[in-house]
Amino acid sequence: MKVVVWNENRHEKQNPIVADIYPKGIHGAIAEFLTKAGHDVSTATLDEPGHGLDGNKLADTDVLIWWGHLAHHEVDDQLVEEIHQRVLDGMGLIVLHSGHFSKIFKRLMGTGCDLKWREADDRERLWVVDPSHPITAGLDQYFELEKEEMYGEHFDIPAPDQLIFISWFEGGEVFRSGATYQRGRGKVFYFRPGHETYPTYYDQNVQTVIKNAVNWAAPLATPIHKYGNVQPLERISEKL
Repeated sequence: MKVVVWNENRHEKQNPIVADIYPKGIHGAIAEFLTKAGHDVSTATLDEPGHGLDGNKLADTDVLIWWGHLAHHEVDDQLVEEIHQRVLDGMGLIVLHSGHFSKIFKRLMGTGCDLKWREADDRERLWVVDPSHPITAGLDQYFELEKEEMYGEHFDIPAPDQLIFISWFEGGEVFRSGATYQRGRGKVFYFRPGHETYPTYYDQNVQTVIKNAVNWAAPLATPIHKYGNVQPLERISEKL
């Protein structure tokens, strides 16, 4: 399975705190634990030619992981359309944290995807609300992050196909932190944790969720339907 981890890689260049936490970039940290899990992993960043997804790279991707924040508006609209079509064709997409405001997530959701937020070192408790889902394999009934950015309801997304996690924050808010969708033949998973100034992607539970999500979102050899006008499979008898 070929996995691409896409990241703006802007915070790492502009903020020494982020650079210290993620010396290889957020994309590098995620790619490292996915590689150890046995996947064929590469990375792509905003400032590379074609945003790192030109040539055959996107076409060869089984699961795309997306982290963005500062520069959603800089992502080329044509690339967004190409990613959208790849999802409809069966590519998996995992959208992390502030990627909720990315062009591709908003395109797939068809809503504003807005929310409440606060940076105040809130403790976050993520509750598993669908323990039957494979994304939750290996987790306890909940896990905690000592410090994270708060996201709060209302989260302006469509009702998820399946709601996997709900977060509670120390300041009192709750949030739908793990939501799955099916779009065409592709699977989409939104996962909330991952503010750039916290070492969230080194947390073992967070890594477990992302590894499970990659396996869940991977394309399957399901039927490919052809649309439009078609010839009959059988001879149609003449009607009197």
